[in-house]
Amino acid sequence: MNSSSPSGSGRLVLAATPIGDVEDASPRLRRLIAEADVVAAEDTRRLRALAARMGVTIGGRVISHHEHNEAASTPELLAVVAGGGTVLVVTDAGMPAVSDPGFRVVSAAVEAGLDVTAAPGPSAVLTALALSGLPTDRFCFEGFPPRKPGERLRSLTALDREPRTMVFFEAPHRLAQTLADMATAFGADRPAAVCRELTKTYEEVVRDGLGALAAWAAAGEVRGEIAVVVAGAPAREVASTAELVAEVLARVDAGERLKEAVAEIAQVAGVPKRELYAAALAARAR
Repeated sequence: MNSSSPSGSGRLVLAATPIGDVEDASPRLRRLIAEADVVAAEDTRRLRALAARMGVTIGGRVISHHEHNEAASTPELLAVVAGGGTVLVVTDAGMPAVSDPGFRVVSAAVEAGLDVTAAPGPSAVLTALALSGLPTDRFCFEGFPPRKPGERLRSLTALDREPRTMVFFEAPHRLAQTLADMATAFGADRPAAVCRELTKTYEEVVRDGLGALAAWAAAGEVRGEIAVVVAGAPAREVASTAELVAEVLARVDAGERLKEAVAEIAQVAGVPKRELYAAALAARAR
């Protein structure tokens, strides 16, 4: 068992930063930036610009901490925490460790028994989900789809029967093709929402079926930070054993081998192959 609780030593704090509107910065974030011994930032220039916009003076050392140096900078950050200091981890926007740097240092801090806490705040994932108009009771975050077309389509196709609302991030120049792949994998009529520039001046949420959204994105240049929210798969109607057997026998009469017909229909229907095969044999023997 591994618990994280105040121990009198230092602490690692993950803090959410505004995803657009600087007024979303919490008073706690402002205080932490001013008081932390070390601020680990994904981009130090963006951190300093954010602090200036908030009217806050950074009180401690600023260390670069991003995906390319996270493994190397983590020991230094943990040493500060172990020595009794406060390390604040921030990314360019949103919550650290959620499709952003932060996971490695948290995992290492937990493994070392150091205190880890969070200063919650803006989240592009939750903001897009809330604005999408799609079900929010169950959802999953899938991050950025693979960049290569073949890998992307295979990855999306594997999510075809995912019942939860899905949230993705995507780069503007790949949006049209990703939406087209989603339409192929999930169906052109699957409801979805493209959310861009959330909380910023040109915030836009476009809601439609995936096919229509793919055409919209292909028709013009879409800019800014983008989240795509896709409705989960509708519940499948469960066919009766008699209906499945009838489908198997119809395919056999058309020249297909019994085992092959059973295997494919059982996989699609989500029923045990052995039971469907036995039922089909019994029906043929009548």
